[in-house]
Parts: sequence; C-alpha cells; structure tokens
Amino acid sequence: MLKLSGINQFYGESHILWDLDMVLEEGQCTCLMGRNGVGKTTLLKCIMGLLPVKTGKIELQGKNITLLKAEKRAGLRVGYVPQGREIFPLMTVEENLKTGLGARADRLKKIPEHIYEIFPVLKSMLHRRGGDLSGGQQQQLAIGRALVLDPQLLILDEPTEGIQPNIVHEIGDVILRLNKEMGVTVLLVEQKLPFARRVGDRFFIMEKGRGVASGKVGELDDDIVKRYLSV
Repeated sequence: MLKLSGINQFYGESHILWDLDMVLEEGQCTCLMGRNGVGKTTLLKCIMGLLPVKTGKIELQGKNITLLKAEKRAGLRVGYVPQGREIFPLMTVEENLKTGLGARADRLKKIPEHIYEIFPVLKSMLHRRGGDLSGGQQQQLAIGRALVLDPQLLILDEPTEGIQPNIVHEIGDVILRLNKEMGVTVLLVEQKLPFARRVGDRFFIMEKGRGVASGKVGELDDDIVKRYLSV
C-alpha cells in the first residue's frame, strides 16, 4: 500500500532521515519503533506531507505522492493522529470531528454514526469543549477525527502516551477492530512493547534516522529489543 524509497530529510544542516526504505502491506498493522530522537515523528510528517523530503519517493497504492500537499494526501484517505493529539481546545467535540469532513472525497456533511459506536464517550460529550476533556478522551477525539475522513491508511504517533491504562486497552481494541474487521492499514509509532505485540502484525525499527530491523511482530525477540529499544 505505502512504499518509501531512499527518503532523506534535513533540519537545517542536520541530516535526520538517511536513505530510508519502508513498505507497508495493505491490511496490516506495522509498529514503527526506536528510541527517542531517531526520526520516527519526522518520518510520519514526511509521509503526511507536513515536511518535504529532500530526496526519495513516497508512493501510495502505486501513485507517486512525494510532492502532494498534506490536504491532498488526506483526500486520498490517509488519516493522521499526531503526537500530542493537537485537537482544537476551544472547539466542541462535534466541531473537532467535523473538521475531518472537509477531506472526504464523497463530500459527506454528517459525522458517520460508526464513530460514535467506536467511541461512545464522544457522543455523550458532543457539546463540551475539547480542552475540557481528559487526556484519554482527547486521544479518542483525535482518533475519531481521523476516522471521520474514512481512511484506508491510519497513521498514529504514540497514541498511548500519557494515557491511563484502561483507555490504553480501549485504544488497542479500537486499532484491532479497525485493522482486522474493517481492513484499515495502520502505521503506529509505539514505545510500549506489550501494546505493540498485541496490536501489531509487523515491526520496523529505526536508529539514527535509518531503518535497521523489520519483520513479523513474533520475530521481535529479546536480542533486537536489547540492541535497538532498551534505554
């Protein structure tokens, strides 16, 4: 579904991503892993068009989207839940969800009912401001907003960060349902090994801006964890 070839990206004079290649298979959940500061969030922003790539190519379903603007990528049904959620704190839950409608190719004007089925708490809080929600509720809102555009590919940047354990489990359930039952391809940045092993089909590990290990989640053994993930 998604293919990255020879991706290089810089911040000023700093070389952040180095000749990075990655392939996401359709219908699978891939966990993007690595220690802090290795370039994971930068890579996601490049995929979403929020940062330009210096060199390399990004293909979605065989189409070259390397130079496509971020809003056009959303129109290709690519949903993004950024680190820190980035909801609109002064807008209501309903208003936050409606911001995702503008990217839908079918021009739907109403929030799909299945969003409320997946996240019942959002329906009960439609008229509350996003900034008044708990951290876990805000994360559910951020995911719900991404789902409003009916993604074929859903990209999540550390969705369990700073979230209470019961909500972490619920988010895991949602990811599994989206991936296994609804066929959404998922790219997930995740630091928690038990969570990654629970929801992921494959892993891709980065170190110093490069891809250094990948495979099926069942192959994520203690040696790989110690070498690339242990602090």
